Amino acid sequence: MRSSRVEPNARARGASPGRAVLGGRRAAGVVDHVVLSEPGAHLDGGFWAVVGDFEGVVHAWRFAEVSPTAAEPGAGPRPAPAWRGPARDTWVSTLDRPEYLAGVEAVRAAVRDGDVYQVNLCRVLSAPLPGRPGAEPDAQALADGLAVGNPAPYAGWVHVPVASPEPGRPAEPVPGVWVVTASPELFLRVGEGLVTSGPIKGTAATADGLTTKDRAENVMIADMVRNDLQRVCGPGTVEVVDLLALEHHPGLVHLVTTVQGRLEHPQPDWSALLAATYPPASVSGAPKQSALGVIRRLEPEPRGPYCGAVGWIDADEGRAELAVGIRTFWWTPAEGGTLRFGTGAGITWASDPAAEWAETELKAARLVSLASDT
Repeated sequence: MRSSRVEPNARARGASPGRAVLGGRRAAGVVDHVVLSEPGAHLDGGFWAVVGDFEGVVHAWRFAEVSPTAAEPGAGPRPAPAWRGPARDTWVSTLDRPEYLAGVEAVRAAVRDGDVYQVNLCRVLSAPLPGRPGAEPDAQALADGLAVGNPAPYAGWVHVPVASPEPGRPAEPVPGVWVVTASPELFLRVGEGLVTSGPIKGTAATADGLTTKDRAENVMIADMVRNDLQRVCGPGTVEVVDLLALEHHPGLVHLVTTVQGRLEHPQPDWSALLAATYPPASVSGAPKQSALGVIRRLEPEPRGPYCGAVGWIDADEGRAELAVGIRTFWWTPAEGGTLRFGTGAGITWASDPAAEWAETELKAARLVSLASDT
């Protein structure tokens, strides 16, 4: 893996603070920002960190200095993380158990009425996490703790502080972001003209806990992903290359299906690719637009980066790896500083409300414990 340094363009007028660790790369110094979800958005080259909200806005930050993580001076185990999380008893949920069970029944009613086949119903946990005066929390400290206690294939973090304009200079503010992910799910991988997605549907503590409902739901969502990729891939090139594979992760197992296609144009059009596939099918529902309407009706707050996308794009090489933003924490300065984490489950007519609530608890328990003070 090569190291790179890019010069700031005229728009950036110098690097701004910002760091990221994604895909085996360590990046520093933000020199540009693009709203990648806008039609016709273009990346001029370089390495970009990408964070997208589930509601549709996808941001990309270009970094000036990029190197392999193993190339750091003194590479090796970092000292014990200095992360100080919220107290465990301070987490609250946007939907409590009775509200979530009622939401499951509402989705089942929508299925009965023929409006949807499946909806991913989610809730967001939050806890107060004040930053130090004049500073924001240490994203790397949390990421290091998760890497020890819950290693994940698409783990990473992005921290771009809220920009402060320089005196006497017109400011073009760079949006801030603070996201730490331990995602196990591939949204999009792009390289050598191919695009690959690995939707997860089916979660249990052990393989014996997976059900017929889980397998049917996985096939349904994989078919949605096939339809999404067919919008940007050559005719007849989209195929399922691995169906209902069993993956083991800390504390649970998943069913994963891998879908792949050959892009219609060798040079990726990142904006068009997102327009065809966003938000990820596995965390919305089927049909997607109808499911999104149900989500807006039943979930009391926006999901933000949860169920969106977190990852990187190398615009020089035409490569990318974006994870679905699950098992993901994000911090905002709202109310003096708040840490958030989302969890959810896929609801079908075959869903048992209590079992779906238990699945959301299973997905959250390990990660929230690692991020909290004892």
